[in-house]
Amino acid sequence: MKKMFSAVGLFLMSIGVVQFMSAQAGSTAVPFLMISPNSRASGMGEAGTGIADDAASIHWNPAGLAFQHGGEISITHSNWLPQFNLSDLFYDYFNIKQEIPDYGGTLGASITYLNLGEFIVTTDKDPTPVDKFKGFEVAVTLGYGTQISEDFGIGTNLRFINSSLSPIGTAEEKGNGIANDFSFDIGFLYRPKSLVIPFLDEDIGDHFSVGVNLTNLGPKVTYIDAAQADPLPTQLRVGFGIIPLKDEFNSLTIAIDFAKLLVYKEPNGASHELPKSLITSFTNNSFDNNMKFINTSLGMEYWYDKKVALRMGYFFEDPKNGNRNFMTFGAGLRYDIYGFDFSYISSKEENHPLSETLRFTLLILWNEAL
Repeated sequence: MKKMFSAVGLFLMSIGVVQFMSAQAGSTAVPFLMISPNSRASGMGEAGTGIADDAASIHWNPAGLAFQHGGEISITHSNWLPQFNLSDLFYDYFNIKQEIPDYGGTLGASITYLNLGEFIVTTDKDPTPVDKFKGFEVAVTLGYGTQISEDFGIGTNLRFINSSLSPIGTAEEKGNGIANDFSFDIGFLYRPKSLVIPFLDEDIGDHFSVGVNLTNLGPKVTYIDAAQADPLPTQLRVGFGIIPLKDEFNSLTIAIDFAKLLVYKEPNGASHELPKSLITSFTNNSFDNNMKFINTSLGMEYWYDKKVALRMGYFFEDPKNGNRNFMTFGAGLRYDIYGFDFSYISSKEENHPLSETLRFTLLILWNEAL
């Protein structure tokens, strides 16, 4: 007799993971790779590509590692889609960085884990449970960033991905819901020491940065067979960081990110392969559609005495392209080598699954440059 998942399990997996993370240009596999991993950036509207000045740079822009000193360990936890009230649906993120002066750069590593909960297996003729399993997705990333000039950094990541949605197939499928894949990222960050604005004769060096990150470049993810493979969530992120206030006790940072999935599917559902999709995701859409596929993140961060931080931000996604629109809030504390951050999502839409999402991050930092 055929085995099948419980209806509740399938609903949570398909709605909770796919709809809210890959609504842009058709479905992609492993959309958990796009979840904002750390509380700091999450409190700033999920903007971090142009700042990239902590260990989470390995997610937002590995080129940011090039300008960092010392070391850092951070651990983030979040109950995912809290409106479902499921304690076993959660997201964890661990990352570490360490400057390697002898090699002129900084190494980073991270582990991303999304626990999808426990699923019940029944037969097609009897609803009595005959088995159960846990669904999860995990990614292990190694990154490195180095400066190629005083103002310009470059970074790259290599990532292994395991998606274990189900150890058994459904209906007449011969395969199962387990897939392994790999991807890589490449990022650039411009952080000038001196930059004079024409006609204003004002130097904004050390107060401005711009970053570009091309993420999740790699082969399609295959669960059943190659004909049914789905693309990775290849994404282009462009971000800006502006520091309009910086003195002995106070600093204010403004971050702006723009992100677009570089995925294109034909009307029949067939998706284009890399590198073709890097072009067709732009050229096969009208200008208006391309604009709809761009998500915008805007955030602000205020620090007092480098010890207490307050954050807020806004995330915008076109209503015809997923409609994730929410405000974010956050705060941070630093004491000696220890740190704590948290963030909170407030959605405009009542009972939105992302509403009231909390993230908590614990940090240990050492040998940082003053």
